[in-house]
Amino acid sequence: MLITTRLLSVVLLILPVLLQAAPKFDVHLHYKWNQQEITSPQDVIAVLDANEIEYAAIIGTPAELVQELRKQNPERILAWYGPYREHGDWYQWHQDKTLPERARKALTSGDYIGVGELHLVGGFSPTPTSEVITGLLRLSAETQTPMLIHVEFGRADYLIELCRIEPDAHLLLAHAGAPLRPREVRRALEACPNLWWELSARDPLRYTGSPIVDEDGVLKPKWKALILDYSDRLMLGADAVWPVEQLNPWDEPDSGWQHLGEFWEGHEQWLSQLPDDVRQKIEYLNAVIFFGIPG
Repeated sequence: MLITTRLLSVVLLILPVLLQAAPKFDVHLHYKWNQQEITSPQDVIAVLDANEIEYAAIIGTPAELVQELRKQNPERILAWYGPYREHGDWYQWHQDKTLPERARKALTSGDYIGVGELHLVGGFSPTPTSEVITGLLRLSAETQTPMLIHVEFGRADYLIELCRIEPDAHLLLAHAGAPLRPREVRRALEACPNLWWELSARDPLRYTGSPIVDEDGVLKPKWKALILDYSDRLMLGADAVWPVEQLNPWDEPDSGWQHLGEFWEGHEQWLSQLPDDVRQKIEYLNAVIFFGIPG
């Protein structure tokens, strides 16, 4: 009876810890002009609470919009400096020679933790040595702040060249390179010690041509091997935008925040197939290190 009582007291002591969900860190979210229509800053916090996301790194379009979220909880909300001001900026931002200086002012203000998301899309992208791109790479190295980059190429060559131009820049690869196959993502991670990666939108709902799981939700072998080999540099995000068929639709609001739970449920399914320590790093700890969260 004594042993039973002692065990019961231990269980009661640790039960709150056992019941507490593991914390999550979402490194890739958006708050855009056409999301604001149906999702208020208070709604954003409620969605984060409902999905037990402790920290969220969010891109504002326009950039200032994310500051409305930070007013709700400045420690919880980390703001990417989103450089896009007009609809066409996603493919022509690199032509704006004022961008490096705008980004510098944003970072030195203390209101932003990095620059991005920057789309580099085949057919629209300049050479990696162009003035705007090299200026942003130098800024990242100088300020030790990250750049969130989105590449749309079939091979990792462009990405690897970016890494080598400024080895001290802190680069975060959105969507694990979007259409890149695991072999090419591996090439980039092997070549670039300054490159981290995240797996937002790599699900059957968005990147339908190259999801990391099969039709049963099981991690594909090459992706699982890559995740285990480079788990120390891997993070997660929801990239909660919806619908995905049209970028920034003008005729309907973006309801991505209403779908955030679905995207994280997809993550949870494949995360459950990994060792607990690896899962904890990917889901939370790596991002704490990457963004330098105190404590």
